[in-house]
Amino acid sequence: IGPQTKFIRRKLRDQNIVVAYLENDFKSWPLWKTNHANFISDVQNIVDTISNLFESASTTICLNGHSGGGRFIFAFLDGVKKIPNYVKRIVFLDSDYGYEKSYGSKIINWLQENQNACLQVFAYDDSQVELNGKRIVSDTGGTWYRSHNMLKDLSAVIKIRIVKDDSIQIYKSENRRIAFYFKKNPGKEIFHSKQVELNGFIQSILAGTKKESENYKYYGERAYEELMRPD
Repeated sequence: IGPQTKFIRRKLRDQNIVVAYLENDFKSWPLWKTNHANFISDVQNIVDTISNLFESASTTICLNGHSGGGRFIFAFLDGVKKIPNYVKRIVFLDSDYGYEKSYGSKIINWLQENQNACLQVFAYDDSQVELNGKRIVSDTGGTWYRSHNMLKDLSAVIKIRIVKDDSIQIYKSENRRIAFYFKKNPGKEIFHSKQVELNGFIQSILAGTKKESENYKYYGERAYEELMRPD
C-alpha cells in the first residue's frame, strides 16, 4: 500500500492524499465486531477522529477495505441512515463478504444524491477454490457471490453495462463512477492478495478519474516497483 500510495500521489498532485491504515488487536475486523457490542458507535468515532485531524472544509473520505476490512465499511454503514456526502469513494477490494440488500439501498441513494460518489468493487471467483482439501467459502459466502448480488441490486436502478469480458469481466456505469471487476478463475487458484498487489489499490483510487490506467494496468505488472525502495 505504501508504494502504491506514492504512485497515486504522483498522479494526483493537486490533492493531499493521506492513508489511515487501520488494524485491531484481533487482526480481523469481523472478529473485532463480534467482541465489541458498541461496534457501530466505535466505528463512527474512528472515522470522525481521523476526519477531524484535517481542518480543511474540502476534506473527503474514501472507505477502502481488503478482505475482512469490508466489515469495517459495513459497520460504518450500519451507523448512518444516509451515507454522508464527505464519503467520496467506497471500495471493496475482495471484501464484501457481509453484503446484504439493505446496504445496496444505502449505496444506491448515496450514488444518486452525491454527484462525486464513486463505488469500486473487486472480486475473483472464489466459489470453488479449495485450501487443504476444503472450500474456502460457502456457496453464498464468497465475494464472487456477494459482489454479483450487489451488481444485480444496483443494476435494477442504475444502468451498468459490461465493458470488458476476457480474463477479467468489467462492468461500469455510464458516468464511470461505478465499476465492478470480476477475475475469472478456471484454475481454481487463490487471487485474494493478488488483486491488491497487481495495482489494485492504485485502480481503486484512480478509477473514474482522468488518471485511470495512466502508466499502469489493473492486474498487470506492478507499476510501483521503483517506489518500493526506501526514500
